[in-house]
Amino acid sequence: MPPITKRFLPHINAIGYYQFVTFRTYDSLDDFIFEIRQKKISDKQKEYAIDQYTDHSKKGAYLSGEVITFLKEYLVSKNKVLYDLIAFCIMPNHVHIVFKQNQDLSTIMQQIKGATAYRINKILQRQGTFWEENYYDKVIRDDKHFDTVYAYIKNNPIKAGLNNHKERFYSVYEK
Repeated sequence: MPPITKRFLPHINAIGYYQFVTFRTYDSLDDFIFEIRQKKISDKQKEYAIDQYTDHSKKGAYLSGEVITFLKEYLVSKNKVLYDLIAFCIMPNHVHIVFKQNQDLSTIMQQIKGATAYRINKILQRQGTFWEENYYDKVIRDDKHFDTVYAYIKNNPIKAGLNNHKERFYSVYEK
């Protein structure tokens, strides 16, 4: 069994396995999300409820226009270095990504969030914390789980009613 680390959520570091990861902008957090995180329900239920909420929230919705282009280029540029990239979608205030780990999960997330926060703040002419410190990760269990996660990532911008849904989704399978 891969080692489990805990800072907020327990993170499972599983090099060589597929991971589904979600991370959010810092400004997308509010009392509603903090209340959900305190509920006595599973982490999966918490994250699903938060995703449903943030899909329609305008809080921290910085991920559009030039920021989408930059993030897409950055995430693709780390393919075969940090991970074997499968797919991602960039929602207005959070990102869903699935990849096979080639490095420690904490290293991957530090690289993604650290390198992109500075540049996105410059693009947006803002300062301060950009990404929430925590992130949600789930090791993919089997082919059915992989297919479910892939469909979720692909369809998330569509279900949220985003008219630029094609721009927000990337997959190695659909170019």
